[in-house]
Amino acid sequence: MSFLRKTILCAVTGAGLLSLSAVSASAAVVCTGLVCWHTHERYEYPAEARVVVHDDDWKWGKDEKYNWREHEGRGYWKGERWEEVK
Repeated sequence: MSFLRKTILCAVTGAGLLSLSAVSASAAVVCTGLVCWHTHERYEYPAEARVVVHDDDWKWGKDEKYNWREHEGRGYWKGERWEEVK
């Protein structure tokens, strides 16, 4: 196999692996009411949590006023309290 073919094969393989890793990324912005936070995975939330899951690049509108409240773990904000979800 020529050097050029090996180089092209490696480039195509690398691009394919990179695209697979991008597809498997599942980070999101989650909001309940006017409070939003980032997640590393897309979880299923109970209906009573009233959360809205957005893509990770989501931004609120110019006239909207949301608050960021980051928290580790799986759960959601309920008022001022973090509710863990199993």
